[in-house]
Parts: sequence; structure tokens; C-alpha cells
Amino acid sequence: MSTAAAAPVRTGAVLADLLPAVRHRYAVDTALVLGGAALTGIAAQIAVPVPGSPVPVTGQTFAALLVGTALGARRGFLALAVYALVGMAGMPWFSAGSSGAGGASFGYVLGMLLAATVVGGLARRGGDRSVLRTAGTMVLGSALIYAVGVPYLALSTGMSASAAIAAGLTPFLLGDALKAALAMGALPASWKLIGRRG
Repeated sequence: MSTAAAAPVRTGAVLADLLPAVRHRYAVDTALVLGGAALTGIAAQIAVPVPGSPVPVTGQTFAALLVGTALGARRGFLALAVYALVGMAGMPWFSAGSSGAGGASFGYVLGMLLAATVVGGLARRGGDRSVLRTAGTMVLGSALIYAVGVPYLALSTGMSASAAIAAGLTPFLLGDALKAALAMGALPASWKLIGRRG
């Protein structure tokens, strides 16, 4: 029996679009954006120092990618923009309770803003509905975070490009693979569950 009809949800939707319709959609969108920012801030407090690197392993990047994927490009961008701006203003919810702009890891925050937007756009095109598509979406999102974070790390610390890669990319690849595997299981499973209920 074919499983092609397992997810009858319309194309162009992200998970957040499937919330029950309400009269005040603006209020719901605002709550989703603020919730996405808060989730990213909470996940950033799960921080493990990496010897020889000013950048810790955190749950922050995983949260940012999930927020972008679940909320879509516009709300994902706004959630990460709120996270970045409030953290720059002094809220201690960057990695390990830090705040402010200009730290060695701030480039990763900027990269997460870009990545949440891009993965949100891909999710609207079905980038989170199968294991392989989710893998590609997560890999691209992670690559965008590093594409901004690693050069920023080099500039802010005076590291060479190779030293910045060694300190700001290489130690995190295994963890990113595990995070991608979690997303590859969770996101398509959510769509399948919704399809069964639909």
C-alpha cells in the first residue's frame, strides 16, 4: 500500500501554520516569535567548554535551526532577531549566560539569524518532511552558521583562518551530526503524525 498520502497537509506550510485558526493571528505569531527567541536563549545555557576554543558547544544552534524550520522564514528571522537584539542589549541569554555584541562567538548568533531564515524558507518547500530533505536542510543551516561565525571568530580574536577553523568548526562537527540526526527523526515524524490525524 502506498504511503504517498500520509501527509495531506498543504504544501507551503510549516509546522507553526498548523496551529488551530484563531481570530487574533497577530497575537499568535507574536507569541511564536517570542517563544522561539526564548527557546534559543534557554538552549544557549546548555554550554560545554571546548579546550582551546573560546566557543563552547551549546544547544543554541540546534534550537535556532528548529525554530526556523518550525516557524518559517519570516517568523524564524524575527525570533532570532529578537534573540540577537535583546542579547546585545544586555539580556544574559547568549551562550553560558553571556550578552552583548563583539564577543568571539557573536558571529555564530548572526549566522543563526541567517540560517533560521533560510531553513524556514526550505521548510515551506518541504525541506523538513522526509529524512533526507531534513538532513540537507540541517546541513545547509549549520554551514551558514559557520560561514558567518568562523570568519567573525578569526577577526575578533586575530586568529588565522586555519586556527579559527580548528577552534570554531572542527570540534563541533560530531555534535552537529548528532543534532541533525535528532532533527531527521523529529521533524518528519511530526509531519507523519499530523498526516494521520488529518
